[in-house]
Amino acid sequence: MLKEFKEFAMKGNLVDIAVAFVMGAAFNKVVTSFTGGIVSPLIGLIFKSDFKDQKWIINEGTKNDAGEIVGEVAVMWGDFATNVIDFIIVAFVMFMVIKGVNKMKKKEEPAPEAPAGPSEIDLLIEIRDSLKK
Repeated sequence: MLKEFKEFAMKGNLVDIAVAFVMGAAFNKVVTSFTGGIVSPLIGLIFKSDFKDQKWIINEGTKNDAGEIVGEVAVMWGDFATNVIDFIIVAFVMFMVIKGVNKMKKKEEPAPEAPAGPSEIDLLIEIRDSLKK
């Protein structure tokens, strides 16, 4: 059983998937820092605050003795929108990568056509002629 698992784990496809997973996780960090550090502040200029911190307050909270707001109910739409932007960027880049990989793959050459042999009629004529002899 251990030998079978080793063979399975060492197959090229599984190793490729593992490498892609690690690279995808690293790429996701890059995209998150891009949207959090560049895109969100630029969009935040419109709202006069960090875009990621935008929220729709449904129920106002109260400040406690420590100065923290307690009991606030809010929809954190800025954080959600930032995550949607992250997803769109990652999905677009993955689309471009897959498109590039598919373009680099060798196009399968069509199988060479078998030489055209005699048709059925030609064969029947040939059989008839040989029977006449």
